[in-house]
Amino acid sequence: MFTLGIDTSNYASSLAVFDAARRTVVADCKRFLPVKAGGLGLRQSDAVFHHTAALPELLRQLGAAFPLRRVGAVGVSEKPRPAEGSYMPCFLTGVSAAQGIALARGVPLIRTTHQQGHIAAALFAADSTLLEKRVLVFHISGGTTELLLCEGARILRRIGASTDLYAGQAVDRIGVRLGFAFPAGAELSRLAAQCGEDIRPKVSVKGADCSFSGLENQCAALLKRGEPPAYVAKYCLLAVARTVLQMIRAARAEEPDTPVVCAGGVMSSDLIRAAVQKEEPEAMFVPGKYASDNAIGVAILAARACAE
Repeated sequence: MFTLGIDTSNYASSLAVFDAARRTVVADCKRFLPVKAGGLGLRQSDAVFHHTAALPELLRQLGAAFPLRRVGAVGVSEKPRPAEGSYMPCFLTGVSAAQGIALARGVPLIRTTHQQGHIAAALFAADSTLLEKRVLVFHISGGTTELLLCEGARILRRIGASTDLYAGQAVDRIGVRLGFAFPAGAELSRLAAQCGEDIRPKVSVKGADCSFSGLENQCAALLKRGEPPAYVAKYCLLAVARTVLQMIRAARAEEPDTPVVCAGGVMSSDLIRAAVQKEEPEAMFVPGKYASDNAIGVAILAARACAE
């Protein structure tokens, strides 16, 4: 069976087709939502408009790569996370498109969440057998910073989280301050790679919970005192890496032998991956295509639901 996944987050419109028999992604496409220069995100009304405008063209693009008439089920992320009250209007655009396709084709519609799609994509890319196992998953992006105990893509409980700013919010705010467009993570990573200094950032972690509001203030102070932008970019990303490391160590007290997988757009940074794996070599990271917002995990979850 081939399954179509649709995800309309506050960052990107994305589609993917998964071949359940061969366990491969056969086609995918994505478009980031446009944000005005200097902006730190989108109003939901603007996000809904941009998704509505993007989806027809993305469906044409996907259809050119794979005949959508062969799709046997449609998966869609209907809300940010599997929690009561979790809601963002931008996901309604994806639900509308998915429901229309499923009804027109006479195929099942599988509803899941954006967060579970992230988790499924990361587990599939790291080691697909993890979709059947107990695993610790970091979901670190512009919309969340959580360390989750999961069984496959099913969330058992939250181990730790940010108590204020999400890591991605801090990264984007610092990146925009340095002159980059939102979202700024990729550009911040490229800039940080130009700094060769050994930096030991201050972080705020209590147990498995963390705080990032201080990081934004620290980076502003570094710029004010004249530190080069590359230094500030590296400081920011290493602070995220150091935070992840401390959260892993706190989680090990409860789950000493559970594999750790890192998902979310922030975790696609090469610098963060290198810093974490230097001290926790068994922590698993995945390519940006599977780490950042995407519909791949949604398509995988649709295939798994149909197989049950």
